[in-house]
Amino acid sequence: MVKGSYVLVLHVSREISLKVGKLGWFTFRPGEYAYVGSAMNGLEARVARHMRKDRKKLFWHIDYLINDPAVTVDDVIRFENKAVECELSKFLRRYWKVPVKGFGSSDCNCETHLYYRGPSSKYPLRRFLAAPS
Repeated sequence: MVKGSYVLVLHVSREISLKVGKLGWFTFRPGEYAYVGSAMNGLEARVARHMRKDRKKLFWHIDYLINDPAVTVDDVIRFENKAVECELSKFLRRYWKVPVKGFGSSDCNCETHLYYRGPSSKYPLRRFLAAPS
């Protein structure tokens, strides 16, 4: 079983407002988002779960966002056998905006694990993270 960290590159096509678990209600502007996660008990199974659009139980903060019809997953950047979730989050924090404090980071000291870049860039995030495809 492969474990590791990952980044979901998301596109929000229109402004949406939704409740994110116990964090409360938030408005997400159109544009590109990056969510950093880890799966130390099965990377592929976790990513596959995120990619499903069925009526799965809303467990993680990201479930609430990616289940909205206005949200698509444009890319998944995997870091196999590496526990680098917080390092990736700190890197993104230097360049991207924090749309929701505490999103996906309830088990660490990061401000968030969700980042917003605005309208999609012609420079894909994968290029900056230097991750294999």
